[in-house]
Amino acid sequence: MKSAVENLNPTRVRLTVEVPFEELKPSLDAAYKKINQQIQVPGFRKGKVPARVIDQRFGRGAVLEEAVNDALPKLYQSAVEEGELNPLGQPEVDITELKDNELLAFTAEVDVRPEIEIPDYSGIEVTVDAAEVTDEDVEKAVEQLRERFATTTAVERAAAEGDVVKVDLEAKVDGEVLPDGVAKGVDYTIGSGELLEGIDGAVTGLSAGESATFTSELKGGSAAGKEAEVTVAVTTVSSRELPELDDDFAQLASEFDTIAELREDSRKRLAQGRKYEQATKAQEQVLEKLIELTEVPIPEKLLEDEVNTRKHNLINHQLAQMGMDLAAYLKMQDKSEEDFDAELKEQAEKGIRTQFILDELVAKEKLNVNQEELTEHLMRRAQSSGMSPDQFAQAVVEGGQVPMLVGEVARGKALALVVESATVKDTNGDVVDLDDEDEDGADEAAENAAESGEKADDKKSEA
Repeated sequence: MKSAVENLNPTRVRLTVEVPFEELKPSLDAAYKKINQQIQVPGFRKGKVPARVIDQRFGRGAVLEEAVNDALPKLYQSAVEEGELNPLGQPEVDITELKDNELLAFTAEVDVRPEIEIPDYSGIEVTVDAAEVTDEDVEKAVEQLRERFATTTAVERAAAEGDVVKVDLEAKVDGEVLPDGVAKGVDYTIGSGELLEGIDGAVTGLSAGESATFTSELKGGSAAGKEAEVTVAVTTVSSRELPELDDDFAQLASEFDTIAELREDSRKRLAQGRKYEQATKAQEQVLEKLIELTEVPIPEKLLEDEVNTRKHNLINHQLAQMGMDLAAYLKMQDKSEEDFDAELKEQAEKGIRTQFILDELVAKEKLNVNQEELTEHLMRRAQSSGMSPDQFAQAVVEGGQVPMLVGEVARGKALALVVESATVKDTNGDVVDLDDEDEDGADEAAENAAESGEKADDKKSEA
């Protein structure tokens, strides 16, 4: 077999392949055997029809077609390996010549991973917010904990801000009650802003047994984005009482004996959270700079498929679960469909570029993933998916997604390598030490930024 590679552009090649006919003999034999099992010819036992009889009865062309279809995938794969190509997706194959007992020639056009030159990234500098925790931050955290331990007591008076009301709701659009527009026994804290816009003004001043009507734009459901006439009926009014911030509260709400210890623990937790946020922002910014520095051609078909996949998932999964269609979503976001498509394309391009760059770094730095790293990553993914590690691992194996997880870990290690080489300072001008956060944070940042890169992996596995 002879093959040649022609570069059509940085992300697409044409393979030209010529195969001597004798190399098709195994596929020809397989074709005769397959046809033999499917036909019955008088005077011959099933499966024992001679090749010449099959040629006479059904035509040599049918046998050749079967043999070529059998041989093409293997011949194409051999040509790919000989050309040292990294194909993405299925090739477009064209049989250019087929001479019986002489020659098979075909071309195959396919998208390939572009060759990427990783620039010197040691000079990357980014600035992040300082990881400072103020006394006000601590008091806010303690107050939020205090809110969780609030008690309610039913009262016989008009509802006021801060009270908890139990309400029944009924939403109408154009005078018709919506099929999903009725809710009963909903607890709502006045002033929390957790329900419909306008409900605070409607229920304030109402006592149990009273109702009011207000208009509000629906955020979800079958009429998302439309103005609705909402009737709210108050069934009970309860006042909320917060516990005193003293040592008794500390013992009730935590493992600490004093309120001072509780505050100190809150400060430590906040500091840890700020450090993690700081590391995540640093990694995101370093990745942005790396993408800016690196030229990455993107295969058009891969980009088109990724955009279509993202749009399909949004419409048929995320919005469908919310009972919303694309038109309502765009109205809520105050976007045109053209703006939406442009943003979707930009996000897809960024995801593909990210994966290509980090994969190139993995190869260049010869980064490997060991079992411990893969297990740790699997545990994190299981936790975020709401599944047990065993359930998630089983789903991953059954879905053939282990290579995808390995790729995520490897890309995380590649990003951590770049972050380690970069200079990260906070807004106070101090150099930030990210050693404690690098690995986990980079793993997550790479996974999030290159989410659409899974498409490139899938494309490669299709080939």
